[in-house]
Amino acid sequence: MIRVVKEKTDRELAQLHIAENRKAFHDYHLLESFEAGIALLGTEVKAIREGRVNLRDSFARVDDGEVYLYNVNISSYSHRGYADHEPMRRRKLLLHRDEIRKLI
Repeated sequence: MIRVVKEKTDRELAQLHIAENRKAFHDYHLLESFEAGIALLGTEVKAIREGRVNLRDSFARVDDGEVYLYNVNISSYSHRGYADHEPMRRRKLLLHRDEIRKLI
């Protein structure tokens, strides 16, 4: 079987893995992992692309049937204008209802 695969550029490779909480893998035994989206503001997306995100001591919690991410520090974007975001605000995780039910 022959498969044609397009080679990824350096930028695409850099965006595959943006941040990881290595301390969680070291300090805890993780039974299950979930892949979720995060509801972000425009300046947060740009700051994350610059690598200005810190996941240390972050955690997720279910509040009123929705999952939120706490203690994630996304520093200010270097070329921001008048609009900026709060670095330590809670951020909504985008999960399916079935995945949220597993967490409850």
